[in-house]
Amino acid sequence: MKKSLILILASMMVLTFALAGCGTGSDTDDNGADENGAENGVAEDPTRVGLVLSTGGLGDQSFNDAAYRGLEQAEQDLGIEFDYIEPEDSAEDENALRRFAEQDYDLVIGVGFQMQDTLKEVAEDMDHINFAIVDGGYAEIPDNVATLNFAQHEGSFLAGALAALVTEVNTIGFMGGVESALITQFQAGFEQGATHVNPDVDIDVRYVGDFGDIARGRETARGQVERGADVIYHAAGGSGTGLFEVAEDEEIYAIGVDSNQNMVAPGYVIASMLKRVDTAVYSITESVVNDAFEGGKDYIFDLSDDGVGLTSLTDLDIEEEDAAETERITQEQLEAIQEMKQSVTAEHAETIEELRQQIISGEIVVDTE
Repeated sequence: MKKSLILILASMMVLTFALAGCGTGSDTDDNGADENGAENGVAEDPTRVGLVLSTGGLGDQSFNDAAYRGLEQAEQDLGIEFDYIEPEDSAEDENALRRFAEQDYDLVIGVGFQMQDTLKEVAEDMDHINFAIVDGGYAEIPDNVATLNFAQHEGSFLAGALAALVTEVNTIGFMGGVESALITQFQAGFEQGATHVNPDVDIDVRYVGDFGDIARGRETARGQVERGADVIYHAAGGSGTGLFEVAEDEEIYAIGVDSNQNMVAPGYVIASMLKRVDTAVYSITESVVNDAFEGGKDYIFDLSDDGVGLTSLTDLDIEEEDAAETERITQEQLEAIQEMKQSVTAEHAETIEELRQQIISGEIVVDTE
């Protein structure tokens, strides 16, 4: 009797192991891959992305922060891993780019046109690595490099039109960071938009000479106010923080750039020209994850795909509400933003939308210079 029981138990154990060996578990497919696509239940290595930020680094509330947000979203949605380096000086860019490439990162991203020559040199030396550059441009793009560019002149046209509609003294200002082919596109679009709605508007154009000098940004903006400007648009990176401080002190209006900067000086920033660096960084990262990266190509993000544009002139944006929920601004400051929209910009929303559609359709052509 005891011997028969032992034989029965042994037979059951053999049957159990046999069934397990047949791959009948619900977490694997017929090829032995689990529900995440890894073969034999072993997870595939995640895509690794290295981000080299422009001088000014995180906290610029502009394009560096936007690039970082794009990778944070990719980490959440796509399961990537990423690391970043904040060079203190552009002379450190090459070492930073090479560090990621030598560690065989799947994608290395450089932020800012000041890095474009260095990135190209590193990419040509490390041609087995995928690279992308935000705001980069080449006569001939290397096969392993994707350039991520934006129609900033189109978005700036809308910013200029809004400034010219809002000014009460018929004088507005443009404050750039470093005068260059890229930043003059912001200036050109702004000037065209302003004169399109008001041919007689005066535009005071000044350059800080730096993207990360708040004090010089403050000094530059104060000079523009002294010359009569009551609405100033900046394309000056971290130096733009100086403009926001002046806007609050002098009670004039500012227009932010790249990211939603309406929360920096609540009630005094009438809009921000969004340059969706986060969207571009996410998009190129997704292409690497999906093994669909195309090098040697220039990707352009414009008004037609919301790659550029203005923050809402009528309603609170998600970023503004989130800033209040996370206590980065107070409820009173959130209300100041909403009040500003209702009393200052909402009446111009229809005009700005008409101009946006005319640019998309080609009825209005915005020049880059």
